[in-house]
Amino acid sequence: MSIMETDIPKVSEPNSFGLQNGRPSVVRSKRMLEPCWAESDVMDLVCSQVLAVTHDVKTFVFTTPERRPFDFEAGQFITMRVEIDGEMMTRCYTIASPPTRPDRLAITIKRVPGGVVSNWLHDNLEPGNWISMHAPAGAFVLPEEDAPKYLFLSAGSGITPVLSMTRTLYDLGSEADILFVHSARTPADIIYRGELEAMARLMPNLRVVEICEGDAPSERWMGLQGRISKPVLEILAPDLNERETFICGPEGYMAAAKSLLEELDYDMAKYHEESFDLSAPAAPVLPAGPPTEQEAEQDAADKAAEEAATGFSVEFARSGRMITCGPEQTLLEAAVAAGMRPLAACGQGMCGTCKVSMLSGEVDMQHNGGIRPKEIAQQKVLICCSKPLGDVRLDC
Repeated sequence: MSIMETDIPKVSEPNSFGLQNGRPSVVRSKRMLEPCWAESDVMDLVCSQVLAVTHDVKTFVFTTPERRPFDFEAGQFITMRVEIDGEMMTRCYTIASPPTRPDRLAITIKRVPGGVVSNWLHDNLEPGNWISMHAPAGAFVLPEEDAPKYLFLSAGSGITPVLSMTRTLYDLGSEADILFVHSARTPADIIYRGELEAMARLMPNLRVVEICEGDAPSERWMGLQGRISKPVLEILAPDLNERETFICGPEGYMAAAKSLLEELDYDMAKYHEESFDLSAPAAPVLPAGPPTEQEAEQDAADKAAEEAATGFSVEFARSGRMITCGPEQTLLEAAVAAGMRPLAACGQGMCGTCKVSMLSGEVDMQHNGGIRPKEIAQQKVLICCSKPLGDVRLDC
């Protein structure tokens, strides 16, 4: 078994979906199967394995009973839909597995204090459970043509997209020079530490450097300590400007690392970052409480004035709701302001969660990869990044 199979082990026992040893009981040719999400933007996948990676990180592996292949690019993410206490919630998680192993899809999730969905997944999701997911999306991906040199910078659970990239380059036998620098609190918090170090031993052109802030209770850290810094980057990457850089981690880490690169006169045209928090929704939220009578009267007057001036009508055909959307408002903003709760996650046109069919009308949609050209041709829109150019009718 190759080292790269260790993160996605085969299922050893049959389950309720007829899977045994990682394969369906009736073997079918993969060439006859359509890729996942080929027919619909949302699919139900079965969890086939749950792996404890560190004390607060788990990897969840998903398949389909008929073993449909997964089609995505290294660095992309999926949007998961989970019902918790009767409320449907969405969260975006980067895919940790590589597209070079398309029969399984793995996401690696850190338990977040107070995190509703991450804690629920850690405590409840087991092999055999079904989960709904939107198709992979995101533009934080490797270049179409392999770069001669890469610099991967990550911290904490931000390792997942660059881990997928590294696994992909490993599987393809890339000859690119790869420098992977990962920051963690302690050695016990390094996600897939053993696999990364094993890959580096087997792939001469891959260097893995781990930086820890301190020791773990069970291990004294003998490597680089502290945080990433200008001297560290200068020593590790004297050829910095020859490298294509991909970075992902907490907001503070990314801001600091970006600042260091700018201080080193790095060519920022070769800089790529995961630009938003994938773990939590960024859509607008409803007001905390009902308005007072005076506020309600003022809101009604303001709304009437807006409708008379510049508002466009937006009809939600299935629910029968009709609202007004200003020309500088997105359809999502107008819906939330009207007391509706449309399904949405990233709020930036990246994840595709808020995709709906437009029955009539025209919008200005400034998306970030969350919708495909063929879907646009089919009159689908992302309401989080679409502003009306006139009256609009939506199939929702």
